[in-house]
Formats: sequence, C-alpha cells, structure tokens
Amino acid sequence: MAASLQAAVTFMQPTKVGAPSRNTLQLRSSQSLCKAFGLEPAGGRVTCSLQSDLKDLSQKCVDATKLAGFALATSALVASGANAEGVPKRLTYDEIQSKTYLEVKGTGTANQCPSVAGGVDSFAFKPGKYNAKKFCLEPTKFTVKAEGISKNAPPEFQDTKLMTRLTYTLDEIEGPFEVLPDGGIKFEEKDGIDYAAVTVQLPGGERVPFLFTIKELVASGKPDNFGGEFLVPSYRGTSFLDPKGRGGSSGYDSAVALPAGGRGDDEELQKENIKNAASLKGKITLSVTKSKPETGEVIGVFESFQPSDTDLGAKAPKDVKIQGIWYAQLEQ
Repeated sequence: MAASLQAAVTFMQPTKVGAPSRNTLQLRSSQSLCKAFGLEPAGGRVTCSLQSDLKDLSQKCVDATKLAGFALATSALVASGANAEGVPKRLTYDEIQSKTYLEVKGTGTANQCPSVAGGVDSFAFKPGKYNAKKFCLEPTKFTVKAEGISKNAPPEFQDTKLMTRLTYTLDEIEGPFEVLPDGGIKFEEKDGIDYAAVTVQLPGGERVPFLFTIKELVASGKPDNFGGEFLVPSYRGTSFLDPKGRGGSSGYDSAVALPAGGRGDDEELQKENIKNAASLKGKITLSVTKSKPETGEVIGVFESFQPSDTDLGAKAPKDVKIQGIWYAQLEQ
C-alpha cells in the first residue's frame, strides 16, 4: 500500500522536464509530501515517453482542420444554392390567393404580377364597357439614357443595377376599360397603388432615383399596341427641406449664407433656391399577349418612358426606360 501511495504522489508532483533530445518527462517525488504521509523519500523516477502522445495530438489537429474545412465548404454550397434559386416561379391569381402570409413572405412572389393559365394568345373580349381591376405592372428591366463610359460616346440607354428592394411593382390599379366595335380598346387609370419610388445605379456609379408611375394614364389603340401619356409627380414633395433648409412650401427662400437680393439671386443658384415640384410627362405602350375571357384575365408586356428625379428643379432629369409585364382582370 505504501508503494502504491508513493507512486501516486510521484505522478502528482512534476518537478523537472528533461532535455528535448530525449523527448522524456522526468518526474521526482517530493520529500515533504512523503514525510507528511509517514513514508521514506524514494529516489525512483517515473518516465513517460512523449513521442506517441505528440503523434496522437498532431493527428487530432489535422482531423479537426479537415472537419472544419469540410463544414465551411458545405455551408458555402448551401448558401450559394439558396441564392441560385433566383426569381420564384410565377403563380396564377388563384394560386397566390390560396397562399398564407408566411408562405409568401420573403419569396418575392408579392412583387410579381400573376400569370394566366390557359387562354388564347390574342385579345378575345367582346365589344362593350368593362371595369379593369387588379391592374398590375411589374418592371423586369430598367435602363437610363446617359453618356457612355468611354470618352465622347453619345448618350444611349444603359443597363442599370437595381438599388431598391422588391417593392417597385404597381398593383390594385382600377379604371374603366372599353372595347370598341372596331376592335380598339381604351383604358383610363383612376385609382390604386400607381407609383413606386425606385433607385438604379449606372455603370459609372451614378445613382438615378425616379418615381415609377402611370398616374392619370389614358391609353388607347389596338390590343397589340395601345398606350398614352401619364403624369410623373415630383420625386419629393413641396414640404421637403434640403440640407440648407430650403423648400417649396416651407423653409428658407434662399441659403442663409446668401441673403436674398444678393448673390442668392444669381442665375446659377436660382434653381437651388426656387424649388419646383411640378409634374412632368411620361409615355407608355402596352401590348396584349394572352387573354382568358372565362375568368376575365388579360396579360401582356409594356414599355414606358419617363423622366427621373429633378431634385425639385435643381437638375435636369434623365430619360428612364422601363420594360416589363402587366396583368389585369376585366369585369362588366
């Protein structure tokens, strides 16, 4: 029993590490501990080889590194797969209505116009007066007319990068819709979510804000090509104040550092001082690609041209071209 207790004390009391060349750990017993237990001090040494322990430790580190790398690669693949899903599948109106809020949330479906299942590839409604409901316009491409990146390049419509979240679709628009005896159609916009603030970025980095809208649209023509003009309200209202406190219906008349009657009335500063929130004009062309008289649904494509934001008259607007699809339901 005394021998076993002596060995235990020897293992518990490390006193000296030997030379690295031997790769051995030398442990000595403590005379004070032995005397405390009533034992004679022993001169024996317990040696343990570290060679096998170091090999096991290094192998475990290698295995842990491989496992961490595999986990990181797996998570990257899962993330890339989630982003690769892209645009969600386009659903019909009934399919969208059958889904709950949680099923639609975060999928992008709420920003899409419904599709039409079946039907004919033409406008098949009889002459008469209808009421257009659920009128929806979903942009699929934004281009802005601007000077090219290369020197002396003429202005042209350039592709842009969307800086706005998926909240740019117009929906729930209503208005009278008439099918004329000669095959022509006429639509007048009256109400609905008929504007959306959008910002896009040009290849050079310039950002272009504008108000996508079809306010007070009066469109007429043949089903394969009908359209008209609409109002484009100011991107900012008259009560908006710029960084110097100037506004259209409130705020200062001019910058505080430029008193009225002095340099504040100079021509180059007049546009900044005098805010202009007047509406501009835009033009849209629509075309019917499919209709389904049984359900009153009609779908097609559109192309719209409108001005961008003018910063309340401080800068010249840019021409914005918007292309996309539209959907509506016709009821008599």
